[in-house]
Amino acid sequence: MSDNGRLITPALVDLYLAPDDKAEALRALAQRLAAEGRVTDLDGFLADVAAREAQAPTGLGDGIGIPHCRSAHVTRPSLAFGRSTRGLDFDAPDGRPADLVFMIAAPDGADDAHLQILASLARRLMDPEFTGALRAATDPSAVSALVNDEEPAPSPEPAATAAAPSPSAGGPRLVAVTSCPTGIAHTYMAARALEQAAARAGATIHVETQGSAGSTPLDPAVIAAADAVILAHDVEVRDRARFAGLPTVDTGVKAGVNRADELVAEAVALAAAAPARTAEPAAAPAPVQRQEHWAKRLRGYLMTGVSYMIPFVAAGGLLIALGFAIGGYTISSAPSVVGHFDWTSHLSWAALLFQTGAAAFAFLVPVLSGFIAYAIADRAALAAGIVGGAVSVTVGAGFLGGIVTGLIAGLLVRWMTGWKVPRAIAGIMPVVVIPLLSVAAVGFLMFVVLGSPIASAMKGLTDWLNSLSGTNAILLGLLLGAMMAFDMGGPLNKVAYTFAAGALTTAGSVPDAGSLKVMAAVMAAGMTPPLGLALATTVRRRLFTREERENGKAAWVLGASFITEGAIPFAAADPLRVIPSAMAGSMVAGGLTMAFGSTLRAPHGGIWVLPLIGNPVLYLVAIAAGTVVTAGLVILLKGLRRPAPTAAQEPDPAARVLAGTAA
Repeated sequence: MSDNGRLITPALVDLYLAPDDKAEALRALAQRLAAEGRVTDLDGFLADVAAREAQAPTGLGDGIGIPHCRSAHVTRPSLAFGRSTRGLDFDAPDGRPADLVFMIAAPDGADDAHLQILASLARRLMDPEFTGALRAATDPSAVSALVNDEEPAPSPEPAATAAAPSPSAGGPRLVAVTSCPTGIAHTYMAARALEQAAARAGATIHVETQGSAGSTPLDPAVIAAADAVILAHDVEVRDRARFAGLPTVDTGVKAGVNRADELVAEAVALAAAAPARTAEPAAAPAPVQRQEHWAKRLRGYLMTGVSYMIPFVAAGGLLIALGFAIGGYTISSAPSVVGHFDWTSHLSWAALLFQTGAAAFAFLVPVLSGFIAYAIADRAALAAGIVGGAVSVTVGAGFLGGIVTGLIAGLLVRWMTGWKVPRAIAGIMPVVVIPLLSVAAVGFLMFVVLGSPIASAMKGLTDWLNSLSGTNAILLGLLLGAMMAFDMGGPLNKVAYTFAAGALTTAGSVPDAGSLKVMAAVMAAGMTPPLGLALATTVRRRLFTREERENGKAAWVLGASFITEGAIPFAAADPLRVIPSAMAGSMVAGGLTMAFGSTLRAPHGGIWVLPLIGNPVLYLVAIAAGTVVTAGLVILLKGLRRPAPTAAQEPDPAARVLAGTAA
């Protein structure tokens, strides 16, 4: 096989990876991929790797790190391997630095054959003989041959595997599903770890890997015969209803890699404690399980749509705001810049910004709807979701219609993908039949059945937001402020934020639309908790531990950037005092913002978008007032209990040692 046909070549192996810093080590490996023509844009690829690293740590433990990503800058599935002399911190659960680093690079849209190779590698990483051979290798060619499976790995300790008990036909019968966000590494490593753990426990297990290399669903007969199911996943398990009635261990995919024995033991214990299963499981507990699960899934679907919509809201809103700032509010009626653009006129530039922003805003509802559908039924639902969102705009149903069409399109397509069709038709189902039927169905429902009532509801919401004034506006600001601070990034916080971001779609070119005031109130309320706690740690240091004072320094920046989660460390340590104080401060900030009539077109940005905020001075006053209220209440409530030790009171390590010796 030529080097071009291999997953890894000797040139992609570094047996003496020198950098101590993880980022520098990743760059060194990425440079090898770029030098071999497997990466076209080094910095772009590294940005994709960093984005994947930000989702969750890629340290597996046992000295293995697997930074990986899908990237448009990768030309073909590839692997770069580095053996670090000092070890690199990949935040592994066992705290051990990684000396074996596998950089897995997969292109967007990689074919199944190549992805299956990566999946096979991921499974082999769970084999101590394989990793031992990599640690003992002295030549890059040997590593390349080993990884490409061109020679068998040596087996220095054959007795180790012989000691494991064989699965017993009469032992526990388990099924499992593994999945991770990229579907490249953890999915298959967790599957292999669970298989090994089940063998050690004398159980049989069948694992369905819902990864990039495709997924073969578990045989219904296997599920029917199973005693328990293990779901090790970081993304939604497809067709989870198959496992209704089975004792379930539900956890993240990394637990499947690192705690496989515990998960198997837990599943076996649940199976032993469960009542005997009949052909028709008892129906009593099933509805409760489905209802709870559906609520969590619904929230996930909506947040997926909102997360994809946010960049359009940010870009469009800021461009419109810049257009108004340069050309005034009359710029909304300027003629199209096509054929009328004057390079020397500031009004032409203002019109260009405004019209570009308006074009971006036109995508808000279609993108929201499309990616809600995508979250439910994957790519096959995108067409129906996006078209449904466009129809919602056409009939005036707005973002409410977009939510409805996204849910309908996703559920409809998920149902259609389960159809049993002749083999001759199966090949065109995802590209012709499903898009055709789902788009037609969603279009019919919105144009003929649902569009008008949803449009009426949307008009009522828009009119209500635009008419808000006085007490009603302040009350809404108080409510949104309380929601933003109650769980600081949790479900209530997300509901308030989603309402504000979605309402931005109703603003259009109206400079003081009610929805712009709502967005301003939500951002002010979200900034206040970390700012208030930062102020409290500055004013009354003795009430906080040393760690909290350090967190307070970071909270200044986090709060100013509208990252409410900056207050979470304080709330986790002292929820009964911190959460009420934060809620009070956020309510003050939200209520004052609505009272002052401040507006905001951007869904994020914090203090950094201040020049684009309506009534910016009063907006700062509202944030300052909320910050002071939060800080004052925290100081008051904490002052009622025994204060934390100050820096002067905290003994240094030497003093603690001497004290222990004297005792």
